[in-house]
Amino acid sequence: MSTFWSIWISVIVLGTVFGCWWLLYATRKSQTTDTETDRTMGHSFDGIEEYDNPLPKWWFYLFLATCIFALGYLALYPGLGNYKGLLGWTSANQWEAEMADAEDKYGEIYAQFGKTPIPELAKNEDAMKIGQRLFANNCSVCHGTAARGQVGFPNLTDNDWLYGGSPEQIHTTITQGRMGNMPAKGVMPSMTNEQVNQVVNYVLSFSGREKDAEAAEAGAQVFAQACSACHGPNAKGNQAMGAPNLTDNVWLYGSTYEWIKETVMNGRQNQMPAQEGRLSDDQIQIVSAYVYSLSQD
Repeated sequence: MSTFWSIWISVIVLGTVFGCWWLLYATRKSQTTDTETDRTMGHSFDGIEEYDNPLPKWWFYLFLATCIFALGYLALYPGLGNYKGLLGWTSANQWEAEMADAEDKYGEIYAQFGKTPIPELAKNEDAMKIGQRLFANNCSVCHGTAARGQVGFPNLTDNDWLYGGSPEQIHTTITQGRMGNMPAKGVMPSMTNEQVNQVVNYVLSFSGREKDAEAAEAGAQVFAQACSACHGPNAKGNQAMGAPNLTDNVWLYGSTYEWIKETVMNGRQNQMPAQEGRLSDDQIQIVSAYVYSLSQD
């Protein structure tokens, strides 16, 4: 944070605290007595008159205590621009301390499960309870709490895999992450709108939903030129590249004509973030086993 903004924030924060203190004393000073009187402010509504009485002492002192507490808090903790506080507290070092405490507490359990092969670990109920919690904390924001995915994020409970569903492939995906890139118009940037329509109808024909059979027939040649390099000549995909199977009626971005046209026209970019460095090797082993178990029922 720049010096200017640090000073600006400090002035606003301290000005607010001392402003409240001044307002409290100024109001108190303007009152002529500390006891209740019959003096009114001249305001009356519906038979109710406004009296000019001081605040109750307990209220006044509580307000003072609030201001003192605020100053003490600002002295101990960061809250005044770049000032770090006397305790040197930061959210980062608190997180690190909590992580270290968790490692001391659960490290041995993780280590025990981390040495177990994934297929065997997937059958361990205790390990899968831990895996479910790790998944909920680190993966559910994209794949959903039930791991059934959403638009742009694959369902992990079926047997349709972009990069393979073996224990080793799942472990690699979680550890290293994945970067998916569907280029606009495939490898044929000169594709015309008519050809886009043809290839979309061709893809829809795999599930018998083409709008124009003649266009679908012509789309086979366009697909061979623009799409087969990734999806294969039979459109069954390529797990080495993360190219999905287009013949199984399982869709990452929707299966309507409009959705597929949008994909062909503008392409798609997906990223699965690497968990290496965020989770320990043992935790990755447990999560991998949990994900593997979801498609084994």
